[in-house]
Amino acid sequence: MAIEKRHFKKSKNKNLMYLMIGLAGLIVLLIILNVSGVIGNKNEINVETAKVEKRSISELITASGKLRPEKEISISADVSGEIIELPFKEGDRVKKGELLVRIKPDEYRSMLEEYTAAYNSSLAGLENAKANLQQAKALFEKAKTLYERYLILKEKKAVSDTEFERVESEYLSARAQYESAQQGVQTAKYNVVSSEARKRKAAESLNKTSIYSPIDGIITRLNNQLGERVVGTAQMQGTVIMRIADLNKMVAVLEVNENDIVRVNPGDSATIEVDAFRNEKFKGIVTEIANSSKDQQGLSEQITTFEIKVLLLEDSYKHLIKENSLIKTPFRPGMSVLVDIYTKKAENVLSIPILAVTTRSLNPEGKEFRKHKETAEQSEEQESKSKTEVVFLYQNGKAVMKPVKIGIQDDYYIEITEGLKEGDEIISGPYSVVSKILKDQQSVRKKVKSDKPEKPENRKK
Repeated sequence: MAIEKRHFKKSKNKNLMYLMIGLAGLIVLLIILNVSGVIGNKNEINVETAKVEKRSISELITASGKLRPEKEISISADVSGEIIELPFKEGDRVKKGELLVRIKPDEYRSMLEEYTAAYNSSLAGLENAKANLQQAKALFEKAKTLYERYLILKEKKAVSDTEFERVESEYLSARAQYESAQQGVQTAKYNVVSSEARKRKAAESLNKTSIYSPIDGIITRLNNQLGERVVGTAQMQGTVIMRIADLNKMVAVLEVNENDIVRVNPGDSATIEVDAFRNEKFKGIVTEIANSSKDQQGLSEQITTFEIKVLLLEDSYKHLIKENSLIKTPFRPGMSVLVDIYTKKAENVLSIPILAVTTRSLNPEGKEFRKHKETAEQSEEQESKSKTEVVFLYQNGKAVMKPVKIGIQDDYYIEITEGLKEGDEIISGPYSVVSKILKDQQSVRKKVKSDKPEKPENRKK
């Protein structure tokens, strides 16, 4: 019996110890929850704050792409035939005016000789036609004079009808021959023009059998070899034999989506990062913007983009050029790039962390829009039309909603053009609280936040 009492006492003490440990743990948990704002004042939320300050903001858009030579030319065949000369190979440097390709000219030389003979013949034909015209003209004028005299004699009845009819017939015949001779000259002139055109075209075709470099550059691609046949026509582009590029100047070719392209203008400055030069940043300038879009198929829908070109400025990469190098650039076509294009810049303007700005549906009195169950559809439509940019001021432990007007933004900050003044303390985070939870006049508790604001892409969904 004594043993049972001792066992009962031990068990009771053990249970009491567990109870006290549990109570202590509960107290600690309640303290933590109270400090974090989960319990206590159920409407009080932990928030981060920041001051409205003046900063310089550069608005930018980011796009990726590839490096391409600023000047790259396709060398195509304008005539068909066999390649009989190909003095350069891929990678060779060529100068403007040097022979690149010669196509077998025999057929085109024979054609030129044939059309030259035809042209000379047409010139001789024109001279004959002119001589015939002079002769016909003289006969016509003589017959005309005689005919006019016989008309006067006929009126005076000084000549017989038979004699008059003979003179009249000769006159009409001479006139017809004269008109025919005039037409003959016109036909001969047409033949000269036509044969001259054929001769000129044959000469051009013969000249096109020799292709010369239009620029100084490097042969970046060679598609044909000596002895191969190429095709060339006047109606369409012929065989692309090679490509020549001036590698001394490179451009970044980028695809920019339709929402961003309206903010880009020729002359905008840019910063270029090239994957092959990870520790370098290069300067550039927008030189070309496409007027028409390039539609691409995405995973779920069509994506509309526009091509732009950014010229890399030599001063930013000349320290990478090897001494005595013939190519005055360290880059190669096809290298991957990431480009920041600076579309706007504002100096010394009021700004706040970008994640401090959110939207709320406000009624005409500036109060937050409230839905009514009986008019749910109308409420949703009205709410969507009344979306306004707002921030929440931190005032005496309260979140005070304030409509604002915004300007440009960079990765971290956004310009405030109306609604705030320098030194105002605003609630800057967490983003999920600012964007979805906070209400006007809600109790909040300020907590310490990191110095660097959160980037927009780090927003919590």
